[in-house]
Amino acid sequence: MENTIELARGLDSKDHLSSFRDLFFIPKNEANKEKIYFCGNSLGLQPKATASYIQQELDDWARLGVDGHLEAKHPWLPYHETLTDAMANIVGAKPEEVVVMNSLTVNLHLLLVSFYRPNPKRYKILIEESTFPSDIYAVKSQIRFHGYNQDDALLFLKPRPENDFIDNSDVDVILEKHGDEIALIMLGGVNYYSGQFYDLKYICDRGHQYGCTVGFDLAHGAGNILPELHDIEADFAMWCTYKYLNSGPGALSGVFVHEKHHNWGDRPRFEGWWGTNKSNRFKMKPVFESIQSAEGWQLSNPPILAMAPIRASLDIFMKAGMKNLRQKSIQMTEFAIRCCKEINSDKIKILIPEEPESRGCQISIVVKNKDKSLFHYLEQHDVVADWREPDVIRIAPVPLYNTFTEIHNFTRIIQKGLSTI
Repeated sequence: MENTIELARGLDSKDHLSSFRDLFFIPKNEANKEKIYFCGNSLGLQPKATASYIQQELDDWARLGVDGHLEAKHPWLPYHETLTDAMANIVGAKPEEVVVMNSLTVNLHLLLVSFYRPNPKRYKILIEESTFPSDIYAVKSQIRFHGYNQDDALLFLKPRPENDFIDNSDVDVILEKHGDEIALIMLGGVNYYSGQFYDLKYICDRGHQYGCTVGFDLAHGAGNILPELHDIEADFAMWCTYKYLNSGPGALSGVFVHEKHHNWGDRPRFEGWWGTNKSNRFKMKPVFESIQSAEGWQLSNPPILAMAPIRASLDIFMKAGMKNLRQKSIQMTEFAIRCCKEINSDKIKILIPEEPESRGCQISIVVKNKDKSLFHYLEQHDVVADWREPDVIRIAPVPLYNTFTEIHNFTRIIQKGLSTI
């Protein structure tokens, strides 16, 4: 590992994004030494500017009261629009295709109400086998709500027995068998367990060829990979902002609705007053006149104090550049693979796609016999990772605030842990 430490230091010295680390609070141990924080896939770190962004709105509230809707430094009435351009840039969308509102699973339900329109011939939903449980619960409940049997209507996309990851041929096999019955394909853009970044364009193209609606949960993708949602013609997507987008625990969610759906008409969906024509919103008309954009899916006025941390984070993303971050992320995971291959142990298996285009920041470490002692060893040695049942330690070197040296040091810690536990 002497070779990799020199390489790590060299990569850090040439990293043009290294200064962004100073914009974040890094958790420290009792000796005031920074921990290795590899948990941005679960909760991103707090930007140091976040408190001032929130304080600005608190000050305007104290100073102006209700007049802050129009007279605040960042007026509250259109406040959510200050997030739109940056968020659209992150997910590869037109600004009118994106809106920030609600929490993740609420938005998932709102989009399923709109886009899951089953009929007796086409009523099935396709999700991946290792879907995050919250998505499974939501999808099953929607199937039951529409009067179908979840055991019949829910299909699972999974890899062949000899593979760890899903490839495009797996998509072909299930579509060839069930494509005419599938109303909706709804996959995680990046799988929470394996970290695999699916071929979203291929899935959209093939799904649409079979007449399926195609949407993605980008909870583990937004701020991590480049989904290019408009260009791949995804029908819809949603994502949280508390992971790679660093907006705080339980932060709001983003929504994408492709422009081809903006003229929604009177088709079924759930509607509220913040989705109605802005010029008529306060005329209190009883007839809903939809905004012809993703904003038409809004229900309520924006929660300003919850949106301020998103602004703080998005301002950093705009300065760093999403393409630059993606390039560094690929470089970091390639270096991590190199380091992990030097770990000599049959107690673990490193789970990460070899192809850069098939992975994000996350590296999954499968622990044989589901033994959590290695995870606890990492905790005791100031590595912040997370454990996902039944047997995976997840780490995510995040390009905004992690370093190549941290990756090297992590592999030294885990190698020592494997030899001592």
